[in-house]
Amino acid sequence: MAINVTLRKKKIQNGKLSLYLDFYPPILNPKNGKKTRREFLKLYILEKPVGALQKKNNKETLRIAQQICYKRENELSKPEIYSEYEKELLRIKALGERSFIKYYEGMMDKREGSNYSNWSSSLIYLKEFAGDYIKFKDVDVVFCNDYKDFLLKAKNIRHKNNQTISQNTAHSYFNKFKATLKQAFKDGILQTDINGQITSIKEEETQREFLTSKELAKLAHTECTDETLKRAALFSALTGLRFSDIKKLTWKEVTFTEDQGYYIRFTQQKTKGKETLPISEQAYELMGEKAKPEDKVFKDLKYASYYTKIFHKWLDDAGITKDITFHNFRHTHAVLQLQAGTDLYTVSKMLGHKSIKTTQIYAKIVDETLRKASNKIKIEF
Repeated sequence: MAINVTLRKKKIQNGKLSLYLDFYPPILNPKNGKKTRREFLKLYILEKPVGALQKKNNKETLRIAQQICYKRENELSKPEIYSEYEKELLRIKALGERSFIKYYEGMMDKREGSNYSNWSSSLIYLKEFAGDYIKFKDVDVVFCNDYKDFLLKAKNIRHKNNQTISQNTAHSYFNKFKATLKQAFKDGILQTDINGQITSIKEEETQREFLTSKELAKLAHTECTDETLKRAALFSALTGLRFSDIKKLTWKEVTFTEDQGYYIRFTQQKTKGKETLPISEQAYELMGEKAKPEDKVFKDLKYASYYTKIFHKWLDDAGITKDITFHNFRHTHAVLQLQAGTDLYTVSKMLGHKSIKTTQIYAKIVDETLRKASNKIKIEF
């Protein structure tokens, strides 16, 4: 379809006219991905020129604007005058003008709960490094490595003591950046696999906190002002499910058969993997009264800041002094399964890990626990 491009003028302040191109039908704006009819040229003329010099300047500016208008019309409506190579260069150039930040925000908007919060935080640091508007053409290997170095030295915006973010936080933020590069290459926006050319920030091994069986029992017998939050946390300890998967769990994903008992079939929010997970009767009881198939099992469970106070008060009332988050109930499930003798492969499958290497961190925790237990018995000679 032919695109009509017309040079037009818009009256602005101080007796000036701003020159812009009018497209019909509208074209795609590469900066925001939306349809537009206008492209301002950042060229200006005087509405009422006085004297020969002003008239000459107006004439020259209009000549330049008209040339730009002809060129844009050729690019949009007469592709036959370009070779296939030239047309491909024009396509790549248009992709390069698209906003990397807008694309990153699109990736972020697909996340939920704490994952969305982490993506949102990572975006703050990306903007701090490169500004609010980054074009895809500016994102190359040098840019990526410079950003990696920036993250490793970045100050924590939540602290006023100039403390830098942890290496694992930098690792998490840079991986989200790499995931965006990977998806942009798959979508054909990036012409080269930049993600494959840059290395991740190395993750430091950390001690993953977990609760003992006795501590879980204390929590089960301790009142919580939000009963849904309490049931969901204990459900996570019994099943190993993440908060995001518990939040979106519906009754149609819960099944019972005489030979296999209760199990759930769901898609992991994080990995998109299809899972079939057997659950215990005790875990099923924590779900509460069965509702309609499309209804959420843990209705009204939300990821909100006010939950943090409720959550920690519940822990305090139970006498739990460990630094525990909701995700630690998933860690608890893994550790207690391994302590009970469940093999590493089975635990890995129950947690939905793609690689057993991810699960091995819990085996190290169990080994350390056993080491401490072995030193509790001593014989006095």
